[in-house]
Amino acid sequence: MSRLDGKVLVITGSTQGVGEGIALQAARNGAEGIVICGRNEEAGRKVAAAVEEIGAASLFVEVDLHDVEATRNVLAACDEKFGRVDGLVNSAAMTTRGTLASTTVELWDYLFAVNVRAPFLLTQDAVTIMKREGISGSIVNIISVAAYCGLPHIAAYSATKGALATFTKNCANGLLNDTIRVNGIMLGWTDTPNEDVVQKQQGSPSDWLDIGEKDSPFGRLLKPLDVGHLACFLLSDDSGVMTGSLIDQAQRVVGTLSMPADITGDAV
Repeated sequence: MSRLDGKVLVITGSTQGVGEGIALQAARNGAEGIVICGRNEEAGRKVAAAVEEIGAASLFVEVDLHDVEATRNVLAACDEKFGRVDGLVNSAAMTTRGTLASTTVELWDYLFAVNVRAPFLLTQDAVTIMKREGISGSIVNIISVAAYCGLPHIAAYSATKGALATFTKNCANGLLNDTIRVNGIMLGWTDTPNEDVVQKQQGSPSDWLDIGEKDSPFGRLLKPLDVGHLACFLLSDDSGVMTGSLIDQAQRVVGTLSMPADITGDAV
């Protein structure tokens, strides 16, 4: 278990799915405080209560990451309550489908605002606090194997994840002298509430999960807890001086012909 004793973390998209899994695992690993943020207040307060029941202090911040001012408020709220931040997880993302032909300018801009601009703003603000407090912090970006190419019907989403992968490495290089580490998780197909919604919206059968898991090499999709274990390792001192790494967390080897029909790397 990667220990996070005394650390204060901000985890976006943590009202459900991967972000929630990371938040709960961070609490189990001894985090002192966790900022839960997302658009759903009811779900967010429920996760915050679960975090507190485990033993960590929590704060829920309602935020639409498409809104610049609201996004800027996330780290400000963390700073006001805890006076520090030791780790940031950029987990929130929109996975709206669209091919080259069907993707509108509005959809392209919206996905880049949420999936790329928001992590940029949050990283900027987190690093400002870390530098002020002399903290050797850790930032973890939840990316996707779609960043390597992606399927035709997730053109804009794939592009955003490619941008976030490059941003991860660029930040890691730029923050070396501040001993602030930045790493990314290239997530494969994951069983989350949002993935269920998206699959049904695109006409998949109601038992899509059973079908997908049956066809998976290990007999199941990735689960939020899987990501929680890896994210907590990267947030903790156990990962040492590791920075600028993009880790494939998928059960198929990228570059082979064994990829499934629909991998989004959904992190919502």
